[in-house]
Amino acid sequence: MKPLRLRSLFPAFSPIFAVLLAGSLATAAQAPIPDSPAIEAQARAMISKLTLEQKIELLGGIDKMFTRPMPSIGLPRFKMSDASLGVRTWGPTTAYAGGVALAATWDTAFARKLGESLGRDARARNVNFLLGPGVNIARSPLSGRNFEYLSEDPFLNASLAVPFIEGVESEGVAATVKHFALNDQEFNRHNASADVDERTMREIYLPTFEAAVTKAHVDAVMDSYNLVNGVHSTQNNFLNLKVLKGEWGFQGVLMSDWDATYDGVAAVNNGLDLEMPSPRFMNAKNIVPAVQNGQVNEATIDEHLLRLFRTELRYGWTDRPQFDPADSTYSVADRAVALEGALESIVLLKNEGPLLPLDPAKIKSVAIIGPDAYPAVTGGGGSSEAHAFEPVSILTGIANLLGPGADVFYSPGIPDSPDQMKAIANADVVVVSVGFDPKTEREGADRTFTLPPGQDALIEAAAAANPRVIVTLTAGGGVDTSRWLDKVPVLIHTWYPGQEGGTAVAQILFGQHDPEGRLPVSFDRSWDQSPSYRWYHGDPNDNTTLNTVGEDGKPKDYTIEHIKYGDKLMVGYRYWTTAGKHPLFPFGFGLSYTTFKFSNLKVPPKAKSGSTVDVTFDVTNTGNVAGAEVAQLYVSDPSAEVDRPERELKGFAKVRLDPGATGHVTISLDARSFSYWDEPAQRWIIDPGKFVIRVGDSSENTPLDANLDLH
Repeated sequence: MKPLRLRSLFPAFSPIFAVLLAGSLATAAQAPIPDSPAIEAQARAMISKLTLEQKIELLGGIDKMFTRPMPSIGLPRFKMSDASLGVRTWGPTTAYAGGVALAATWDTAFARKLGESLGRDARARNVNFLLGPGVNIARSPLSGRNFEYLSEDPFLNASLAVPFIEGVESEGVAATVKHFALNDQEFNRHNASADVDERTMREIYLPTFEAAVTKAHVDAVMDSYNLVNGVHSTQNNFLNLKVLKGEWGFQGVLMSDWDATYDGVAAVNNGLDLEMPSPRFMNAKNIVPAVQNGQVNEATIDEHLLRLFRTELRYGWTDRPQFDPADSTYSVADRAVALEGALESIVLLKNEGPLLPLDPAKIKSVAIIGPDAYPAVTGGGGSSEAHAFEPVSILTGIANLLGPGADVFYSPGIPDSPDQMKAIANADVVVVSVGFDPKTEREGADRTFTLPPGQDALIEAAAAANPRVIVTLTAGGGVDTSRWLDKVPVLIHTWYPGQEGGTAVAQILFGQHDPEGRLPVSFDRSWDQSPSYRWYHGDPNDNTTLNTVGEDGKPKDYTIEHIKYGDKLMVGYRYWTTAGKHPLFPFGFGLSYTTFKFSNLKVPPKAKSGSTVDVTFDVTNTGNVAGAEVAQLYVSDPSAEVDRPERELKGFAKVRLDPGATGHVTISLDARSFSYWDEPAQRWIIDPGKFVIRVGDSSENTPLDANLDLH
């Protein structure tokens, strides 16, 4: 789209303003350039002009959302913004269907488009560092930040995070992958230690971060609040130095989460480049004496600054303004992206009858009830909560689509009068919109597996009054549906659909768009059946005391709760398929208004271990309407010398087809597709022998399979 015309904002378009505008257009934002000897020399020259105290000053942020400036070397401050669902920090913005909703799209091309949109939105607000994406594993449905993360599977997460990051950074904005690492619960997040073996860490919880660094070349990483194996992430040598900066070769900026630093000397020595939002611990009072007594080497501080300066120079931020007048603060083009994300992510889980799609010509009355029907619930709570200019609620989306020819009744809860209950009973269709919101699903706390109080009863009352009930669910993952699922014909999961969610729900309900979202998480039947249930909370008997020094320089002790990841590799569908049990709805599942058939799987019978294996198959739309299928490829290793999950996702493709059309799919499997982490050998290995390639539309429905012998 074109930006707003400046003459409408500046009636007196002076020659001086024209010169300034020309200058800003000539220095438009750029994608980062590779490191070079010239950048290295410039960064080192900047450091050489600084005193020790000035160097230490630059290790901490300022004014909540900025890096610290240093006028003596011509260094301005650089701006940050919370992200994931929109560029949150600096006022109203475009609110997208991000996080788990992005994962529900299973669409890598859309992930790139979403990243580009967020990059443009960031530039329009003069933002340099976008604090996203969040890529932690949805180990449990209770985690309060699942909605802003992605899925339960590291391969799906990595496949979406890489193009997302590339999209953001193509717009001249540094993406920040977070939260490194194992930030898989929100309760007691400052004092909880994720205690996990290295194989589990390498196979489940680190691969998305690894892909962000080695494939997307992300320019910033944010450490998490929690401890990992007893050591806070911001001073964790294994995570920050051995793995991130060592094995993966990360060249960007490693920053703390806000107030997630607990020991300045330990953080400086163990990889943390930037303490945010201010230097509570990495300051001159703590670090200068440590340099003087030999605890900290000044060269270590220089290395932190080199990372900051190189990143800033790669983007050219020191030579040009970040603001680009070609990007609109209120972007009509990005509203279309927000709608696309909502349409692609909404998952149809149940459709008896089938009741859907509805015919708008036959709907003369509709009752829309429930707390999430109005106003719009675009996202969960906390630092990712984006405030949209004009969010569309489910109530307004349906009313807008039906127009004046239909009567629309609305109530946020169970009506308090018999006449209103007769309106529900007599409606052609009832939409019950329930779930969570920014107060009940948010950063800093975990949520319940059950719906908020009163919502189960609301659904039951609606179902008792009218058999044509559609339940729309707002949540970052699965919830307890046991009281009412068998009483309603339709269940739709909307996740947190962003500002265009109401429009998207209406278009899907009335058949203007095929429901093409697929589950990025398994839906447990009950919380006590979840694979993480036994291991989600620590045992008080295992608590330990962490002795450290507070920001006042005095000794300070923390009581550390140890969360033992006894579920190991058996997260989500890995558990269900290995145990031979069945969740309520499996990973990858989702209904459509059409049908699809898989055929013609071709896999080479033999291949050399470590080589790339090409798998091909066909997907045919056997129904009467256009639709999209997510073809999923799982690999099984029955001859492995160690215990492995029964199957693991290693490839997928979103295929859009007209009725009767067939799509030919090719998926290439690299060495990692067949590997596991051998902890004694400290490397990825492949056990030669039989592998099984499985193809289908969910973790439980893989109608095609073929054997492959790796030798």
